[in-house]
Amino acid sequence: MNNKNNSISVKRIFLFLTILSCSLQLQAQEGWESGGWVGIANYFGDLNTNFDLSMPGLATGVVFRYNFNERIAMKFAGNFGQISADDANSDNAFERARNLSFRSNIFDGSAQLEFNFLPYIHGSRDQFFTPYLSAGPVVFNFEPEAELNGEFYQLRPLGTEGQFKGEEYFSTQLGLAYGGGIKVAFSYLWSLDFHIDARWLFTDYLDDVSTVYADPDDIANIRNETAAALSNRAIDVPGTENEFAPGTQRGNQFNNDTYVFVGLGLIYYFGDLRCPNLSRKN
Repeated sequence: MNNKNNSISVKRIFLFLTILSCSLQLQAQEGWESGGWVGIANYFGDLNTNFDLSMPGLATGVVFRYNFNERIAMKFAGNFGQISADDANSDNAFERARNLSFRSNIFDGSAQLEFNFLPYIHGSRDQFFTPYLSAGPVVFNFEPEAELNGEFYQLRPLGTEGQFKGEEYFSTQLGLAYGGGIKVAFSYLWSLDFHIDARWLFTDYLDDVSTVYADPDDIANIRNETAAALSNRAIDVPGTENEFAPGTQRGNQFNNDTYVFVGLGLIYYFGDLRCPNLSRKN
């Protein structure tokens, strides 16, 4: 009889410790999660100064996140996006006459610290969602190109603003990623993550436009006739003859370009402990 009581006591202690362990793990919310997202990318800069949203590009990426607790997490992401812009879409008469355009693929990797405004716990009935903010460094690669006579040319190697060979801007650069979103856990394992991630860049050449017009003859001598043609594509509009002459403004070098990802992700949580279903047996 004593042995039976001892056995029941041990089982009760084990049950209590299991429930306590599950509770502590739930509150700690430590562990990795990963997933993917799809959405759109938008560019803002010298060829989109009025924040036009009519030319979004496809965007997608993968996410790896480590949750330190229910409030703080670290997100590592690899992303891809397509961006483009065209002066023809501008509301500004000068920009329409300037007639420049570009497109580029973007590849970036970021590491962002996340802060949850609300306690966020996978599998919780009460704390299953939260808005959040994030920020951290990003490294990205871009290669702007433009169309001429039905063919696309990479612009960076052409030195369209008079850069000498070897003085072109780098196609891989650094920036700051920042943004926010909403996390919603609809089970212990799975959650949705809606996010808006912007990039504060350390370059103004995302669109290959930044400073002033160079002399097309100099560009032709340094590069070739194609480079000269792509450097100045201004439309012949009466009264604008001197607005696109060498030395006049081509872009705004004091306002760097940026791009933004908007996406919805499906995330899988690799929790270390899943509490079992407990039932009493007679």
